[in-house]
Amino acid sequence: MKFVGKETTPIRTPGMPIIKVFGLGGGGGNAVDYMVRSEVRDVEFICANTDAQALENVSVADCIQLGAGGLGAGADPERGKQAAKDDIDKVKEHLKNADMVFITAGMGGGTGTGSAPVVAQAAREMGILTVGVVSKPFSFERRNKIADQGILDLQEHVDSLIVVPNDKLLKVLGKDFVLAKAFDYANEVLHGGVQGISELVTRPGIINVDFEDLRTVMGERGMAMMGVGYATGDERALKATQKAIANPLLEDISVAGAKGILVNITSGLDFTLGEFNEVGDAIDLVAASDARVIIGTSIDESMNDEIRVTVVATGLNQETKPEVVKPNLQGVQANRVEKVVAVAAFTAAPGSMSDTVLTPQTKVAEMQQPELTLEPEVVRPKMTVNGSDAGSLSNSSYLDIPAFLRRQAD
Repeated sequence: MKFVGKETTPIRTPGMPIIKVFGLGGGGGNAVDYMVRSEVRDVEFICANTDAQALENVSVADCIQLGAGGLGAGADPERGKQAAKDDIDKVKEHLKNADMVFITAGMGGGTGTGSAPVVAQAAREMGILTVGVVSKPFSFERRNKIADQGILDLQEHVDSLIVVPNDKLLKVLGKDFVLAKAFDYANEVLHGGVQGISELVTRPGIINVDFEDLRTVMGERGMAMMGVGYATGDERALKATQKAIANPLLEDISVAGAKGILVNITSGLDFTLGEFNEVGDAIDLVAASDARVIIGTSIDESMNDEIRVTVVATGLNQETKPEVVKPNLQGVQANRVEKVVAVAAFTAAPGSMSDTVLTPQTKVAEMQQPELTLEPEVVRPKMTVNGSDAGSLSNSSYLDIPAFLRRQAD
């Protein structure tokens, strides 16, 4: 299904990786529509829905009506799943030639929840690097049980999965923030990540990253996070990196456990060696010792005194996230502290962004971004004795354990 007068396929340089964004259901369609209106370049967009009327309202040329009726899935994931299976040949046709696909949907309904795992499975079977970016409903909607099952099903078929809980919107933006604009703010997670990744592998830079570098990082199976930070003026590189690391809208996961970290720095020609080092140092503070870290740059001459840092962390595991506690280092020699991790702490006054009005042309840099601070915190590992959890150790007793035993515990 094609709609005349809508977004068209981008002109592509030979050899350029093909990146597609597949929006499923109403939530996925809204996310894709926002990206199209925001003029993300070098990316192809596809929308699929069981609701034919909803497809009429998106700004995307390539659309797939799933199922025969065209009246929706009735909030039943099984119907959404079956509709995707019935039209799997259409799905595969639209996935053809893609090197990477982002699958975006709202979890908890019928079409997105049911069809996303089907589309993801088809993409991975075709050898496509597959990343899921989904939202969870508000708690009061009482659809989280369906959403959680949909997320589990989707996680089986994607390389990396990013979850944006709607409950975080209220916590971060404040109760007076305009509802329609709040969802646009959530869509910035997908928009910023896709833009940063596409620029990284399609635009020339001082330090180039090829698609195989991207596949190495994004291929780390498990949960993931994407964050984008903008800054200008003094210490702009450090501030932008800190904002990217501390994305407050994502599920409660820590960058510290990431197996892979991909960083793209977009700036004008005034970007300096010292600023590059600041970004690298900030990432090094939160990266695991065995993490694969790839940092690239892309040049945008229109960015005057502005820098954008995109961070993608993959291979995260919520269940094994270490307990993080404030250190008490009084009376302890500094050289006895084996590892101190700077964890980004998000602080914002309630409603501090309520005056921000987003439009499709609004850049993230123009939004009133919350102030971020970095506080040194110690990651306290949990010890296991004879197969049992011995609990968290105090700072002093942990430091008294021989180094080789501490490394095993870490």
